[in-house]
Amino acid sequence: MSDQPDQQPKKPFLYVVVCASGIAGDVGKLITVAQEANWDVGVVATPQGLGFIDAEAIEAQTGYPIRSAWRSPGDPRPLPPADAIAVAPATFNTINKWAAGISDTLALGILCEAYGFGIPTAVLPYLNSAQAAHPAYSQSLERLREMGVLIGAYEPHKPKAGGGADRFRWEEALELLTPELSAPA
Repeated sequence: MSDQPDQQPKKPFLYVVVCASGIAGDVGKLITVAQEANWDVGVVATPQGLGFIDAEAIEAQTGYPIRSAWRSPGDPRPLPPADAIAVAPATFNTINKWAAGISDTLALGILCEAYGFGIPTAVLPYLNSAQAAHPAYSQSLERLREMGVLIGAYEPHKPKAGGGADRFRWEEALELLTPELSAPA
């Protein structure tokens, strides 16, 4: 018998990157599913994505501040390092910038570095079919696949038709990441 107090094993840490999309306000669904699967969760929002979420509710749910901007040198890191990343919902803009290696926001900087760190990453695109028809989109998805990014199955919705929020499966992010995280290194 050890004299040490019982220590809980450290939970894996999931970054949820949230982009500016009409369904972003439902990101709490993904956070709940992740927490039920024994993850700790921190949210990183694109600057525009902040306007689509209830920051106070998300911070209460996760216990961590939402990150959206770079911290100053010497400031403490508000989130632990990520064991995995889920980008949900992922917009046309974020997907294309990420695939091109553009790092002009904290969210994109984290995503661009995740490749170099080997952090398992899943993306759940949410965009309309007019955006998806642009050749840059299919090229960007191909580049992300080549980088090992796991891509959700959501089919783009018709433009100006109210979106497809009822078909968006938040839990798919964890479904994609689970086999990746349980594979032998």
